[in-house]
Amino acid sequence: MIVRRLVAHNRLVLACLVTACTFSLSPCEGVLHPARATELGVQGNRFTIDGRPAFLLGISYYGALGGSEEQIRQDLEEFQRAGFNWIRVWATWAAFERDVSAVDAEGHPREPYLSKLKWLIDECDRRGIIVDVTLSRGNGIVGPPRLQTPQAHERAVRTLLTALGHRSNWYLDLANERNIRDRRYVPVQEAARLCRLVHRLDSTRLVTVSHSGDLGTQELRDYVLRIGVDFLAVHRPRNPRSARQTHDVTRRYLQHLRELGRLIPVHYQEPFRRNFSRGWEPLAEDYLTDLRGALNGGAAGWCLHNGANRHSRDGRPRRSFDLRSGRLMKQLDSVELDVFRRAPSLVRALFGAARF
Repeated sequence: MIVRRLVAHNRLVLACLVTACTFSLSPCEGVLHPARATELGVQGNRFTIDGRPAFLLGISYYGALGGSEEQIRQDLEEFQRAGFNWIRVWATWAAFERDVSAVDAEGHPREPYLSKLKWLIDECDRRGIIVDVTLSRGNGIVGPPRLQTPQAHERAVRTLLTALGHRSNWYLDLANERNIRDRRYVPVQEAARLCRLVHRLDSTRLVTVSHSGDLGTQELRDYVLRIGVDFLAVHRPRNPRSARQTHDVTRRYLQHLRELGRLIPVHYQEPFRRNFSRGWEPLAEDYLTDLRGALNGGAAGWCLHNGANRHSRDGRPRRSFDLRSGRLMKQLDSVELDVFRRAPSLVRALFGAARF
């Protein structure tokens, strides 16, 4: 992995030399500066940003490609100002009868949304924000099934790498919750082929395959040794006990990874959220307990997950699932806003990365 990061650095230096005419102008000084290039890496069980250890504190932004540029800029400015340094965006998103996918069902480019994704990654790059780009075969909730053949899925991977490979501030989730036996399902062997494809086409690109539920020992081995992910992306259970279990679960994962001889980051990419579970509505302390457990347990990242209201007829507030009702920060409820304000301080206190 260190070798892969060095290759990325050399590639970046060469790109800067070749494209020396690409600059950003400082309005304060009137001096030309090289355009920013944010680089994500891994170092043991930690992520790095620009070579420095960093905890990825993020927020779900699934339907971002459906928002206006002004909406997105305003949200990004609030994320950055608060101390959030990554977002999760889907390249296959069609919730509420609005398809904003960057690739079509066969993996071909889909405009104008592929260009919008490229623009978004550039905007995040300038702000030092990491972008999770997620593919999914779909389960009917977020649009019709897609990428249902190995050929279509591989084509989608190639499309994204070709369009977005100029930046180092994004990683790829090849298949959201690949273990669920519905339209989302991607067998281990197929996931492994896709992972090898990414590493062959772009040796510096970090790649994962997300998993729904806690990992068993054999499942963890499959992700690490058979599929070959660069980090684990675990979607822990959504129930009242979950937050209190995160610390011990994380410790167990890291111990198994040490025993396998391959210590990689554990990333909590999609925890519980508001308006999802019947009979339980997480409060701010549930989120902060979960985040605290992730930090103290040795996890590398955590997300303030948000989405549509499963208990209302029209799904409102839809939050990151649909930005037609307004930008994300205007759709979060009071509990989510409380977590948004308090989470960065918790990360600063327990992780201590200069990033925060």
